[in-house]
Amino acid sequence: MAKTLISREILPQVLGHLKKSEITLIVGARQTGKTVLLGMIRDWLQKMKVPPERIFYFNLDIFKDLEFFQDQAKFIEWLKEKTQKGKIYVLVDEAQRVPECPRFFKGVYDSGLNVKLILTGSSSLELKARLKESLVGRKRIFHLFSFSFLEFLEAKEKELAQRLKKDQKLSFLSKKRLIELFKEYALWGGYPRVVLARSKEEKLNILAEIYTSYIEKEIVGFLAIRNRLAFSNLVKLLAGQTGSLVNIAELSSSLKIDRHTIQSYLKALEETFIVSSLSPFFKNPRQEIIKQNKIYFLDGGLRNYAIENFKDFEKRLDKGQVLENALFKELFLRLGPFQKIRFWRTKQKAEIDFIILGKEEVIPVEIKSSLKKPQLSLGLQNFLKKYQPKRAFVLNLSLEEKTKFYQTKVEFILPFQLSKIFSKRK
Repeated sequence: MAKTLISREILPQVLGHLKKSEITLIVGARQTGKTVLLGMIRDWLQKMKVPPERIFYFNLDIFKDLEFFQDQAKFIEWLKEKTQKGKIYVLVDEAQRVPECPRFFKGVYDSGLNVKLILTGSSSLELKARLKESLVGRKRIFHLFSFSFLEFLEAKEKELAQRLKKDQKLSFLSKKRLIELFKEYALWGGYPRVVLARSKEEKLNILAEIYTSYIEKEIVGFLAIRNRLAFSNLVKLLAGQTGSLVNIAELSSSLKIDRHTIQSYLKALEETFIVSSLSPFFKNPRQEIIKQNKIYFLDGGLRNYAIENFKDFEKRLDKGQVLENALFKELFLRLGPFQKIRFWRTKQKAEIDFIILGKEEVIPVEIKSSLKKPQLSLGLQNFLKKYQPKRAFVLNLSLEEKTKFYQTKVEFILPFQLSKIFSKRK
């Protein structure tokens, strides 16, 4: 059977960077598709008529390839020979396996040879810290996450994905199908192998492999977190309270480990792209909570694996959390260079799930699993009265509607219509 390749939304940005001399570095969690993306880059170079003898690919999971990177001086001499007839492209998968990786590639870059380095690497804390320090001004980092909903859709129903990309008008049945697919995406997440798996059993086995590999290799192994059980239990606790305020003291008490250790574990989870911390939006610190963040998982499947719950969406007691987590990821992936995402909550517990902050606009976004009529929650009403934004959105699974509250245009939209939030049209 031919291998299914899904075009990644990040690919055009990466390809656009190939003409730059600085290092192209692609990082992300395990099994998000970095190796496949590197293969797509190689295919594109060949399509652009770069001769095969000018493209060199190394997979450092293969010992023979790794041996080639043991001596920096010899590697630079090899590059000098290969660049005598013009520019070459060197693609290195799992570059973090090179001894003293940042120093190695800094030396290669500083040699000034006519070579374009394209590297993929682990998202580990140590590697990221060393790369930032050693390769300042010499690289651009691209983050690769598990599939977005559009990428998920391309794997499931390509024609529907193309219609969505082109913003074509959708029938009632198409919208209904998209809602069902989004529920599946929220439940199982976007790890490529999970999306392409044909059975529930296969999906569970792959998620088990990803989760165990992450805990054992990334965390316990590379990051030297010794208390594996406590770390794993922290992941489960966080998964169970997705979208709620994170109380470090409560976590410390529940897990019987000190606050400093909890904070270091949380940092490890963030830096390896398993979770993302969401900070509060505030202008008056006396009225709004400013000390506690929320935590969301950057893949719903991994979140649900942690709590061992893959019940159908409609039968779940936590379907609001499942939906909110999936929509957080979708919003997070769409943020522009000058945009941030926050939440709003006052001491009186008035709350907005997400606030999109731009250079010139503040956009509140509320999540509701289902609605029968366009009602605004008291929290949203309070925010609109206080900050008077131009636009607000209510993301839900059933209602498309427009209304107005004072001077704010409020739009009720479906999960696959997020482009409306990021559109410049008012």
